[in-house]
Amino acid sequence: MITNDATLVGLKHKIMEETARLAWKGELDAEHREKLVYQIIPGPMASYRCCIYKEREVVKERINLSCAQTPDGTDASDNIVQVIRTACEECPLSAYTVTDNCRLCMGKACISSCKFGAITIGDRRTRIDPTKCKECGMCANACPYGAIAHLVRPCKKACPVGAITYDEYGICQIDDSKCIHCGHCIHSCPFGAIGSKTYLVDIIRHIRAGEEVIAMVAPATEGQFGADITMDSIREAFLAMGFADMVEVGLGGDMTAAYESLEWAEAYEEGRKMTTSCCPAFINMLKKHFPKQYEENMSSTVSPMCAVSRYLKATRPGCVTVFLGPCIAKKSEAADKSVPDNADYVITYGEFRALLRSKDIELKPAQGSYQESSIWGKRFATSGGVANAVIECMQERGTDTSALKLIQAAGGSECKTALTMLRAGRLKEDFVEGMICEGGCVGGPSKHKAIGEIRRARETLLAKADKRKVLENLKNYPMDKFSMYRDGHMDETCVLDQDQKS
Repeated sequence: MITNDATLVGLKHKIMEETARLAWKGELDAEHREKLVYQIIPGPMASYRCCIYKEREVVKERINLSCAQTPDGTDASDNIVQVIRTACEECPLSAYTVTDNCRLCMGKACISSCKFGAITIGDRRTRIDPTKCKECGMCANACPYGAIAHLVRPCKKACPVGAITYDEYGICQIDDSKCIHCGHCIHSCPFGAIGSKTYLVDIIRHIRAGEEVIAMVAPATEGQFGADITMDSIREAFLAMGFADMVEVGLGGDMTAAYESLEWAEAYEEGRKMTTSCCPAFINMLKKHFPKQYEENMSSTVSPMCAVSRYLKATRPGCVTVFLGPCIAKKSEAADKSVPDNADYVITYGEFRALLRSKDIELKPAQGSYQESSIWGKRFATSGGVANAVIECMQERGTDTSALKLIQAAGGSECKTALTMLRAGRLKEDFVEGMICEGGCVGGPSKHKAIGEIRRARETLLAKADKRKVLENLKNYPMDKFSMYRDGHMDETCVLDQDQKS
């Protein structure tokens, strides 16, 4: 899979793996961490950057991230996504630059168009003074040769909410008040200067303490590691690492669909618009950039991750829940204390594989009949999957859904457009399914393979699932023992079957 940081991914994962190895041994003290830096960057020649001293400093900061700290080792920021300042380098400071296509033409349209005196004549081309340029783009529009290029730094280009700016030295800065923790900037940076806090060390600490640690595996997982790696394969790997059990979060998809469908039906009768509440980056976009719509239009049902975590905490008190998926924003959801009993920790596929290697465990094909969710819950991970599952539940209750209108917004731009239309009162659809990643969760920033490979393997695995109905499946679980609402309140009137409604 090709990403801007493809050649750096191996180093990132090696640092996480070796940090986890130290954690398993109980040797994650300052002395062993210092030795690890020299083990990874022995020298004397640099491999990635200008010198081994900078490389070692970057490794130090990545070890801090692997211990769920900020890169500098402080608690200066609660943001899940962090900038490794030492690694942020060599991006152009100027957004507009003059290329070799410049002919030094006599018309000087570029100079005439600039109102800030930023453009002067050079020996072979005109030049733009970055201290004077206001990045209005008038010169680029005026140039008859298209010789002025707009160079948007890749991290800024990937951010769907404009949360990335730069300090006076050109170092990337993330505005916490705007950041939705989607993680799209992480793999867009060609210097590997952006990463997320990692919780492998904390998880290992719980396992070593003999606590009941239970893995919760996202629906997007099927297909990530190929068509021969089943949910049984994933479960066996977790058990080998010392986890007490594993549950597929497609079950939580069934739970969420069952309860969100009741909210949709009520909203439709009242003529209210409603959005889904599963994608944490979409929820963060609502909360930070569309606060009125967050209060008035968002479903109050919890995400599938939270639903399974609450189910486990209700039936197995004292357990520690760990979610596995391709999503960076899930880490911010787990850290949100306004939603009680959510997952304790979240890990990505890259972190999962580093954890496996730290115990010298490999994923192996395994045949079995493990399935806890309907096919509708399993398909929550793809664009349209949430809406389709919700509509399925409405139809299972006998509700006529033929007149429902919905928009499946996948990707930051589509989500922003849909929410802007909703805010302006111009949204024609009744419901918005919002997923910040294109293609849905399977296209998340921490996906393991290229999206085409994942989809092919995924369809092979999903074809083996049985055809159980959503509401029928949930009768096997104690839905009355835990809340399905974000604030944690219990509501006995919210039931699964239409004929049970009071």
